[in-house]
Amino acid sequence: MNRLTVIATVAALCCSAVSFAQVKEDFVPSPNNQPGKQYPMVNSERCVRVQVKAPEAQSVKLDIGGVKYELNKDAEGVWTGESAPQDEGFHYYQLNIDGADVPDPSSLYYYGASRWGSGVDVPAPDQDFYALKNVPQGKVSEVYYWSEVNQAMRHCFIYTPAGYDTDLDKRYPVLYLQHGGGENEYGWPQQGRTAQIMDNLIAEGKAVPFIIVMDNGTWTMPRPAAPGPRPEGPRPDGQRHRGGRHQGPQGRPQGGFGLPDGWADGFMNTLVKDIIPMVDANYRTIADKDHRAMAGLSMGGMQTKAIALPHSEIFGSLGIFSGGTITVEDADNTPGFRENNRLVFISFGSKELENRNPAFGGDPKVETDKLAESGHNAHFYVSPGTAHEWQSWRRSLYQYAQLLFKW
Repeated sequence: MNRLTVIATVAALCCSAVSFAQVKEDFVPSPNNQPGKQYPMVNSERCVRVQVKAPEAQSVKLDIGGVKYELNKDAEGVWTGESAPQDEGFHYYQLNIDGADVPDPSSLYYYGASRWGSGVDVPAPDQDFYALKNVPQGKVSEVYYWSEVNQAMRHCFIYTPAGYDTDLDKRYPVLYLQHGGGENEYGWPQQGRTAQIMDNLIAEGKAVPFIIVMDNGTWTMPRPAAPGPRPEGPRPDGQRHRGGRHQGPQGRPQGGFGLPDGWADGFMNTLVKDIIPMVDANYRTIADKDHRAMAGLSMGGMQTKAIALPHSEIFGSLGIFSGGTITVEDADNTPGFRENNRLVFISFGSKELENRNPAFGGDPKVETDKLAESGHNAHFYVSPGTAHEWQSWRRSLYQYAQLLFKW
């Protein structure tokens, strides 16, 4: 280590010590805590503080946002410490106790980063749009169904708006809403706050009532036959999961990140042959492409492009949240898309765009603007101050829902 490196390292450590010494002591318990638990806590500077009793442990760290923060132990064996300021919104996190990554016993558990773990919500100025309010409440049902494609029972969540169970003559449009890589069907109803977003929008008259189906689109890169090298490239959504938060560049569903052709066919077959028929048979849907939409975040957005773009006779609208874009060439080279599609919605967090790798395609805003200029109903949205994370996608659903099925 050279002299300049030593100086830089010492300076960074000193700055870190000063910042933690000056942390603002206005912490309040997180809404994601288990009943009766005071930790984790969040302060007005968006720092997250955790506490755990582990008297025999030699080292305890808070792992959040891709960084591990050392906790301090008191005489009773209680470890306490906090993170640097986090982006507003929901974050996965975990504790590292003597090298073992474990959930925080004080937090509710969420599925993300391919595991059940802890989560914390950092207050946001606009959090009112996903708050639980005294408005007419929709219902999220847990549904099990048989899949002929997979020859197995499957599981999904279905949101029905307020009034669905009382006005039995009314029929509804449907949105098929997909999670990201390393997550599952629990993501949108729990981390995404889907029901609260929709209930509030409908109560305010900003969205038409529609059904939302949240299923499991998990996909993994096939492993090569052993012996042999493992396939190169990142996950199918182009992301890395570090500290429980999606991180990484934006991508396209075909031809990028080493994805094979047809990578989304498995879920497409399940969706088209099993899920949609099950929903249309058991719910009062308007079963045509003008009243059926698909959207997803990250990997789910890439699945949306891979499935809904070539099947515009099934899905008349699509939304891609942090998962690529639709270009003029995509529209022109896909038979029937221009005639059938009613809405294209593309969104990203502002920090994603700031760190965008040009090698993964053109500027998504420029591409979306070109699509709109060519006569297509295309919209682009940027979530301010957020990266590849749930606050970007909550805001994206909020914006997308206000455009859907208004024709």
